[in-house]
Amino acid sequence: MFNLPFPVRDANAGSGNKDLGKLPEWDLSDLYSGEDAPELKRDLDWLKTACAEFARDYEGKLADLDAAALLECLHRDEKISNIAGRIMSFAGLRYYQLTIDGGRAKFMSDCQEKVTNYSTPLVFFSLELNRLAEEPLAAMYAENADLARYKPVLDRIRAMKPYQLSDELEKFLHDLGVVGDAWERLFDETIAGLSFNVDGEDLNIEGTLNLLTEQDRSKRETASRELARVFGENIRTFSRVHNTAAKEKEVIDRWRGMPTAQTGRHLSNDVEPEVVEALRNAVVEAYPKLSHRYYELKRKWLGLERMQTWDRNAPLPMESPRIVDWDSARKTVMEAYGAFDPRMADLAEPFFERGWIDAGVKPGKAPGAFAHPTVTNVHPYVMLNYLGKPRDVMTLAHELGHGVHQVLAADQGELLASTPLTLAETASVFGEMLTFRKMLDGAKTDQERKVLLAGKVEDMINTVVRQIAFYDFECKLHAARREGELTPDDINALWMSVQAESLGPAFDFAEGYETFWAYIPHFVHSPFYVYAYAFGDGLVNALYAVYEENPDGFQEKYFDMLKAGGSKHHKELLAPFGLDASDPAFWDKGLSMISGFIDQLEAMED
Repeated sequence: MFNLPFPVRDANAGSGNKDLGKLPEWDLSDLYSGEDAPELKRDLDWLKTACAEFARDYEGKLADLDAAALLECLHRDEKISNIAGRIMSFAGLRYYQLTIDGGRAKFMSDCQEKVTNYSTPLVFFSLELNRLAEEPLAAMYAENADLARYKPVLDRIRAMKPYQLSDELEKFLHDLGVVGDAWERLFDETIAGLSFNVDGEDLNIEGTLNLLTEQDRSKRETASRELARVFGENIRTFSRVHNTAAKEKEVIDRWRGMPTAQTGRHLSNDVEPEVVEALRNAVVEAYPKLSHRYYELKRKWLGLERMQTWDRNAPLPMESPRIVDWDSARKTVMEAYGAFDPRMADLAEPFFERGWIDAGVKPGKAPGAFAHPTVTNVHPYVMLNYLGKPRDVMTLAHELGHGVHQVLAADQGELLASTPLTLAETASVFGEMLTFRKMLDGAKTDQERKVLLAGKVEDMINTVVRQIAFYDFECKLHAARREGELTPDDINALWMSVQAESLGPAFDFAEGYETFWAYIPHFVHSPFYVYAYAFGDGLVNALYAVYEENPDGFQEKYFDMLKAGGSKHHKELLAPFGLDASDPAFWDKGLSMISGFIDQLEAMED
């Protein structure tokens, strides 16, 4: 309930050098001034008492509450969520800054245990809500508009009703959650502690992955082989983590009676399984006209008979190596946001000015990038590993989009601000699109335009094709784990079974690539999260097409959608734009934008 979302960007960004200017660091004092802050002790003490009092006042009594009393109950629950979220945000963000620091790891673990123990008496709440009869609840909504505001969140809670266990078992699972968290921390600390030696230089995983976008092919190959070597040396640990996490999920899903391993994710995303299946099928069917077609073009540009996986994110031969310093990145993104609507730039400005971004690459820092909303009465924090490649500028645009979305949704309050993952990627991907279009409009030559278009196509393929391949890998992994323990070779084989299909016939796969599933954090922290990227990209492509066709009034509708947070279903949010994600043709509309960019690239070859 109070876990900190893990970094959600694939750690395949660009590399750079140290001439980036002054990179910002977090100022976490808006949460707490430090581990020993008296306000932190005060909040922990308050949380312990508030949870006990909440259980005393409401356990076994929810069915007797009238509309006003139920509303007060929800407000009290919201306050508890706020304080618990504030504590865990502070502990988690400090940990992600330096995951190899034992003191920070212990502090986060201690906070998690306290919050879990204090909140155990609250387990009854969702269970009793699910036992309420629908008719009296509907009557209370009709009677009290303030209570009716909370209907979407109550509906999402009540969607779990068919899979609810006994009160005693639910409390047991709640308490056991800290054990699962320990496996996640083992993964984090193992990844952050890995050391790679490339041409005599010792690097962490972020720096080594970044070499896969170097112009020098031998450098990319050396980095890829070193990644494979180190992953191979640690593959038993990663295999154990994945086996244990998947088995824990299987046991809980089986006891709950969930029909598939994906069901829990679909429920939490407030999305119908058939919508996800339509997305997955549309993307897989489009592999030949998307990734297969693009990588064949790229193979010719690179002058290769066959491509290797270390060529996937290679710069184009005509691309000039370019380092974008921090101030230039900020200017590019802010101008793109401001050109769309000055309010977007105004909302993004404090991230740069007030210590809401941690941008530098540091030993022990978590890889990748994320925007964490913390709680609705503070503000989000953005983490990057900024190394100065143009793709890092797009990552900044992406994470700032999340941040702007989270700021706008905060007015919904703690229970309604959180957006389901399928819609949580909307503002981030839209921010990337605005920044890309701004850069494309400023292109001075056909060659510069070609480089920008190719970079955008690669980003979209990584967001759509690659993430759906990840999703298929996870589906196969969890299905196979239900049949028994998986060896590292078993997991390697499952990984390779989706790679050739998604990347296409232009590629060969060097020995060692079969272990590259090991470093993807989503598989451990958020099973089946990855389809949200493809969902978000397809949704934004369709949204942007609407914007281009009819820009009048679009901004107001867009801001209204972001402000809604988690208070509306995707059907309701997209209706003002004339879009419907449950229509299979919707995904073709989004995928056609990627295909159209590839058409433009092919036309440049003539």
